[in-house]
Amino acid sequence: MTFSWKEEAAKGPILALAPMSGYTDTAYRQLIKGIEPRTICFTEFTSVDGIKYGSKNTLSQLDFNPDEERPLVAQIFGKNAANFTEAAKIVEAMGVDAIDLNMGCPAKKVVSSDHGSALLKNPKLAAELVEATVKGTSLPVSVKTRIGINGLELEWFIQFCKDMENAGAQLLSIHGRTAKQMYTGVADWDPIYEVKKHVNIPVIGNGDIKSAADALAKIGNLDGVMVGRGTMGNPWLMREIAAAFNKEKYTPPQSFEDKLPTIFRHCELNVESKGEHRGMLEMRKHFAGILKGFEGASEYRARVVKIETLKEAYEVLEEVRLLIKNAKPLKTEFFD
Repeated sequence: MTFSWKEEAAKGPILALAPMSGYTDTAYRQLIKGIEPRTICFTEFTSVDGIKYGSKNTLSQLDFNPDEERPLVAQIFGKNAANFTEAAKIVEAMGVDAIDLNMGCPAKKVVSSDHGSALLKNPKLAAELVEATVKGTSLPVSVKTRIGINGLELEWFIQFCKDMENAGAQLLSIHGRTAKQMYTGVADWDPIYEVKKHVNIPVIGNGDIKSAADALAKIGNLDGVMVGRGTMGNPWLMREIAAAFNKEKYTPPQSFEDKLPTIFRHCELNVESKGEHRGMLEMRKHFAGILKGFEGASEYRARVVKIETLKEAYEVLEEVRLLIKNAKPLKTEFFD
């Protein structure tokens, strides 16, 4: 079945998992989709140059489980229009459902190479990249961006977004911060609402969604929300938001013991997709993010960043479960 952003928007608010470098790999996406199947996942941002020239490491970022992750959006970045056309053909052949262009990454090494949010400085090139991608694929093409580079110039930014629509973008995902802000300060959603008034394609907002209440408060006139860092340590957030949007009842697991099967599932998915050695190395950052809020947490964080096997992960996390079960926690939230 052909994927369409307009059709997704017509069903109700779109709920998207933001592309996060080093985090939204196939294991994490499958974890999220297993909890909330209505989530639309984006891959980590992937170089069009690496795709075109067949880099093994680059292409591995686009590995996915078609039975578990659809619809899947492949996010790509670069600055060479011809490479966008070629990459689009290759990515479509891999079986994804849509393609997104990264025009929002604020990382210095990305911006200094004129990629990511640096494209906001060059609307003409940005539009050319969208056109080049559309030329290379029959899939829907979208753009993820920010509200500016160093500051907000609303009229200019609205025109930038209209240019992306005119170039062929079928969805805009907008993070309510400038590139200069990185992830500091508070996301400003007002410019996103204004853009929605001036384009004829779906628009989803991104930034500072840490709860279902945040999503309900921020969606306004938009077609959906995109959530990234709020899911770290709390993959149940997507289910909470979907339930709130659809007026369903849902209570996420509250205790560490109840959350443990999901943590183990994440471990298993990482090992399945990357092998035990690499899979467990990459789980370390996730372990460190979930072990907090109880006496002895720092000691266990020091231990989990040395875990090398699935068996060792089971053993250490079981120790944590027993410790928490038998001792009064310092606070009730273990995933924040």
